[in-house]
Amino acid sequence: MKYALIIPDGCADEPQASLDGKTPLQAAHVPHMDAVATAGEVGQTDNVPESMPSGSDVGTMSLFGYDPLVYHTGRAPLEAAAQGIELSADDWAIRCNLVTVSEGRMQSFTAGQIPNDLGAHLVGLMQQACCGDPHWKFHPGVSYRNLLLYRSRDGKAPFAEDTFSVPPHDITDQPIAEYLPMGSGACDLRALMEKSVEIFAADELNQSRREGDELPATQIWLWGQGRRPALTPFVDRFGVESAVITAVDLLRGIGRLLGWDVVEVEGATGYIDTDYAAKGRSAIETLKSKDFVVVHVEATDEASHEGDAEEKVKALEQIDAHIVGPVHEYLRSQGDYRLLVCPDHPTFLRTKTHSHGYVPFAMCGTDVPKDSAESYDEIVAASTGLTLDEGHRLMNRFFARG
Repeated sequence: MKYALIIPDGCADEPQASLDGKTPLQAAHVPHMDAVATAGEVGQTDNVPESMPSGSDVGTMSLFGYDPLVYHTGRAPLEAAAQGIELSADDWAIRCNLVTVSEGRMQSFTAGQIPNDLGAHLVGLMQQACCGDPHWKFHPGVSYRNLLLYRSRDGKAPFAEDTFSVPPHDITDQPIAEYLPMGSGACDLRALMEKSVEIFAADELNQSRREGDELPATQIWLWGQGRRPALTPFVDRFGVESAVITAVDLLRGIGRLLGWDVVEVEGATGYIDTDYAAKGRSAIETLKSKDFVVVHVEATDEASHEGDAEEKVKALEQIDAHIVGPVHEYLRSQGDYRLLVCPDHPTFLRTKTHSHGYVPFAMCGTDVPKDSAESYDEIVAASTGLTLDEGHRLMNRFFARG
């Protein structure tokens, strides 16, 4: 038996006036997703508990069958795992975005998609500024996505469960003063953020981006703090050897913590310009040696963050043509199989941010009951009567575990 899960990140959305009152899923030409719906069952699932912030860290953990209310400790420790960074039980990882703030408002949570080399340079400057304190360690990542570690020396740390921070992608165009870190250790995080403003403003390489009409990074934004989670290996839960294909550190980290192989794909960018066909080919190749493959595509989420309905529709069509279609065709040729298409959370074009609420799923394959659905979208999913209020239960359904 072969299994595949395809995640069009954040694809669930609201009807759009610019799309003649349709959601992006309804407006997109996605015959292969519709074929999955027609061949099996369609429903809706809520992957993000209302008490937790909506994001891929919570949504995908739930989608993979792990109750985030039990297992989730924060986003940053998952990304640390992706980079092979070991955390002790008392260490904390913190996500460190390079951002652009203009006139007190969050202009760009990516600092204009800052290039990797400049991002690493700026993170290096922050490490130099903290060289007198052995607790702090900055780790460069990809573009604007970086990490800050607090290495505990005595079993203590300034942070606790009440430490509160806000993802910068949730406050685009909003005043940042209302969303600064709060709670235990917040003064330390704020001090580092304030220090970065002065350091980045004085860096000539960073400021030279203005000459090319590009956004410089104006500061770091610290959020997503947490300690290492304890996740039961996936093979112990579901009995399958698995792999994940993604360009996003967060998903790589969850995969590694679950004991999955992480498959690197040349041309996978984690953005709208990703190589969809390469991901599809890689998924098929991976299925030759693994029981279960997860293909995660960030492009739909990024289009929503930019408020670009046209790009979101295009991304859905690329996922459908180059990933869902080829993977489904391969699975059918291999005998018994199951295929699931489901996003992690909604990301609304209107708000340019993640949201709570149901997302549609379509599942087909061996012994999957067929319902009356003939297309895959939010409206159809809400009409079938198949609703999972706890998203982590979908994996049990997918693997027929009761």
